[in-house]
Amino acid sequence: MSNSADSPRGPVRRFDRRPVRLLTAAVFALAGVIFVTSFNTAKGTDLRTDASMLKLGDLITQRSTDNKDLEESTSALRQDVDALARRDDGSTEAQDAELRKLETAAGTRALTGDALSVTLDDAPPDARAAPGYPEPQANDLVIHQQDLQAVVNALWQGGAEGIRVMDQRLISTSAVRCVGNTLILQGRVYSPPYRITAVGDQDRLRKALAESPAVQNYQLYVKAYGLGWQVEDADDVTLPGYSGTVDLHHAEPVEE
Repeated sequence: MSNSADSPRGPVRRFDRRPVRLLTAAVFALAGVIFVTSFNTAKGTDLRTDASMLKLGDLITQRSTDNKDLEESTSALRQDVDALARRDDGSTEAQDAELRKLETAAGTRALTGDALSVTLDDAPPDARAAPGYPEPQANDLVIHQQDLQAVVNALWQGGAEGIRVMDQRLISTSAVRCVGNTLILQGRVYSPPYRITAVGDQDRLRKALAESPAVQNYQLYVKAYGLGWQVEDADDVTLPGYSGTVDLHHAEPVEE
C-alpha cells in the first residue's frame, strides 16, 4: 500500500467543523435581534390587526361624514349672513321677489311641491338571467353612473323644477359620478339603493322617463337581471336648497 503522498487522488483532508458552528451561532444571534426589534415595534399588539390601521373604506366614510357636518355648518352660517344682508339692503319688494325667483331657479332656495321619486338598486346577490338572456357579467348587476345620469336628464327633460339625489339638491354645477359601486356627489359618498326625487308635474315626469332611450336601455337590465327600479308619486315634498359652494374650480374659456 502506498502512502498518502503518492496517491493519485491527493492527500485526504480532515473536515473542520469550526466554521459551521460559527455560522450557526451567527444565524441564531441575528434571529434574536429581529425578534426583539419586532417586539419593541409592536409593543405587544398584533401588527396585522392593529385598530390604528384604518381601512380605506372606513377612511372614505369618515371623510364623507366630516364633509356632511361641514356643509350643514356652512349652510347655517350662510343663512345667517343672508338674513343680515337682507335686513336693510335698500332693495324694493319687486327686487326681493326677483331675487327669490332667481334663487329658486338656481337651486339655492328650498322648493316645495308634488314630486316623483325614482329608486335604483343593484341586483340581488343571487341574481340569475331571465329566460332568453345571457348569463350576467359583474358589471351587469350594479348601478352605473350612466344609469343615474339617464334618470336625472330625463327628469330635467320632463320639466322638473328641482331635483334631489339622495339628500343633496342638484344645481347647474353638480356632477353625478360613480367610483366602483359607490356614488360620489359634491364631496360625499353614497351606496345603493339610490333615490332621486324631482319636484314637478308627476305625469310629465313619468312620461319623460318612459320616453328616454337611456332609461329604456336600463329597463332591459331590470327585466333581464333584476336590477332595482321603483317609481313613486310623492306629494308635498320639500327639497332643501343647495348649501355648498357655487364657485367653478376647473372651468376654462372656450375659444370660438
